Amino acid sequence: MIIGLLIIFVLVLFLPFSSKAVEQHLEIFLFAMGLLAATVSGQLQRPLFLKALEDPINLSLAVLIAGLLFKWFQTPLEKGIYAINQKLSTRFFMALLVVILGFISSIITAIISALILVMIASTLRLDNKSEQRFVILACFSIGLGAALTPIGEPLSTIATSKLNEDFFFLLRLIGPDVMAAILLLGVLTIFLVKPKGAIHRSSKSIKDSYQEILIRTGKIYLFVMGLTLLGAGFEPLIHRYIIGLSPLFLYWVNMVSAILDNATLTAAEISPVMDHATIRAILLGLLISGGMLIPGNIPNIIAAGKLQITSKEWARFGFPLGLSLMMLYFIVIILVK
Repeated sequence: MIIGLLIIFVLVLFLPFSSKAVEQHLEIFLFAMGLLAATVSGQLQRPLFLKALEDPINLSLAVLIAGLLFKWFQTPLEKGIYAINQKLSTRFFMALLVVILGFISSIITAIISALILVMIASTLRLDNKSEQRFVILACFSIGLGAALTPIGEPLSTIATSKLNEDFFFLLRLIGPDVMAAILLLGVLTIFLVKPKGAIHRSSKSIKDSYQEILIRTGKIYLFVMGLTLLGAGFEPLIHRYIIGLSPLFLYWVNMVSAILDNATLTAAEISPVMDHATIRAILLGLLISGGMLIPGNIPNIIAAGKLQITSKEWARFGFPLGLSLMMLYFIVIILVK
């Protein structure tokens, strides 16, 4: 059994990064791997299957409702954003957006926050370097903030479900760390994003069709369902190899989420028998490093795809930024227990 689960674990870690076909159909792949892992470990029974059907409901509904509202009110939202930008300095305006998107992403979901970010970036005509830095800083903020509630993103949905905790558990556990990081990212935006020339309203507008909204909702449902099965299937591996490891060691190991979706790693690593210090270190490592490269988090994938930011362009700014935050929060974890 352990050998079989190790093989599945390696496939889950590396195939999405090395295979275009798997990357393009990640939800189906993870669902299949989740079924396989749960079967190999002997966990695939009626209670688990019902739980896997139930876990994605809240996040999927949130994505659907927020997606529809965003589509219906996108035009007035664009006009309002442009009007506000005319009254504030560009740097302060972008810093404010980075902070606001980070704080609201746990309510409107990381996906919708990323779509709003794309709409803002396409509405305001920035030079390439400024746009890339603004988007990357905002995606770090969104990825962090969305983890504070179970409806924010798959990582928080899976973590809350696996730990059998209440809606506000993650807010209590990592809320102060995440909020401080979001505010820091806002300040960094003022100093690191320096637009060249005046900001003009762009004529292009990126809109989703109803079909795209429904497909995205279905993909999220299947994605979270697969992660629930995967997490349950990997329980024997967690008990044998991960529980008992130093939280500080796990923190740095989770830099691998820069190239792998952090929700997948959450499903593989988190267990209710872990103490809160270990869970905190695991989650902070996953959340911070998830912003370093495009594959690490859903907002990165959405923003980079729609705004045509290449992996090399993202890494040039995102990796050193993420590494700096990792080093800062390593000190925080040691000092604040």
